[in-house]
Amino acid sequence: MVWCVSIQIGDKFMRSFLAGLGLGIGLGILFAPMSGDETRSNIRGRANDLADSARDTIERGRERVRSGLGAVRNAAEAATGTESSRPTGSSGTY
Repeated sequence: MVWCVSIQIGDKFMRSFLAGLGLGIGLGILFAPMSGDETRSNIRGRANDLADSARDTIERGRERVRSGLGAVRNAAEAATGTESSRPTGSSGTY
């Protein structure tokens, strides 16, 4: 019983919070010192910067995984005395 009341109170709080957040964002844009075109351009630029940053982060993560896989492969080959059939200089891109 107490648990159900707690969830209902939490739901009301979350709805109120999100409504206030939306209202605040709307009023902030409405009374912003920039024109609508400037604001949209600013938002577009920031979104593009964020997308570029995400792409860079993903690419760095991929390179770390590739490097780690190469190190594991080399260690396994050294431990077993086998060699890979990859051509010399190949990174084994997957």
